[in-house]
Amino acid sequence: MKPVIAVVGRPNVGKSTLFNRMTKSRDAIVADFAGLTRDRHYGDGRLGDREFIVIDTGGFEPDCSSGIVKEMAKQTRQAVAEADAVVFVVDVRSGLSAQDHDISRYLRTANKRVFLAVNKAEGMAESPLLGEFHELGMGEPHPVSAAHGQGIRSLLDAVLADFFVDEDDDEEAASEEDKPIRLAVAGRPNVGKSTLINTWLGEERLVAFDMPGTTRDAITVPFERNGQKFQLIDTAGPPQGKGVRGDRKVFSCQDAAGHRRRQCRVAVARCHPGRVGAGCPHRRLHSREWARRGAGGEQMGCG
Repeated sequence: MKPVIAVVGRPNVGKSTLFNRMTKSRDAIVADFAGLTRDRHYGDGRLGDREFIVIDTGGFEPDCSSGIVKEMAKQTRQAVAEADAVVFVVDVRSGLSAQDHDISRYLRTANKRVFLAVNKAEGMAESPLLGEFHELGMGEPHPVSAAHGQGIRSLLDAVLADFFVDEDDDEEAASEEDKPIRLAVAGRPNVGKSTLINTWLGEERLVAFDMPGTTRDAITVPFERNGQKFQLIDTAGPPQGKGVRGDRKVFSCQDAAGHRRRQCRVAVARCHPGRVGAGCPHRRLHSREWARRGAGGEQMGCG
């Protein structure tokens, strides 16, 4: 079995950048503002002959008891529960914070192997600023720079040191027929895309909240029904109204959602129940998509 590594920390310390570095991908969208990631995001990583799974999480505030931050905290707790090891990310440039102490107290009760990654420490491997992070009681701080790739290998070596390579666990590449069907759920904001996927799964896998723009990243979730494997992709709703085109947050979400939809064999357009039919604004979207893609087997529907 592949070891599972959860990446946790307060907002805007570079968790998604570290996730992309560990998985050697650009699956997690990254921007220089807090609160961009909200759902659990899974990815596969490899270091030499050792394979592992990484879980990216949103900014963790363990003591928050209301709003969307509470829902994000539930997702992080679930990631920690699933993990074999936890990488706790802090920011050397902003220093130690009260939130860091809150997270460390929670992790001590979780009974997990925790590794402290002090991010944004390019050129600071011997800096005395690392000393204050010993206060957290999480062991030796590992200085890393997720943006520049510094210290990542040594961090992964430490995390994976106690996990052995299972020679019998190597899986052959799946044939074309065995590959899962990739199904994206698209639609305008706040029509229930995440809730629809949660209903299919029978669990609160995605953050669903009564607020437009809750989903910002394109999240892929494995699903199996009647022997058929699927990859369900929750996408961010395209922004509505004026004054949003210049927002870099909008472009990040649209780029990620568009990239995932282009990789799909099936796309479901989720509309408001009162607007399905001739007046549905997605009817034009359907025709444009069909024209652009051609009759390649994709199916798009309104529901």
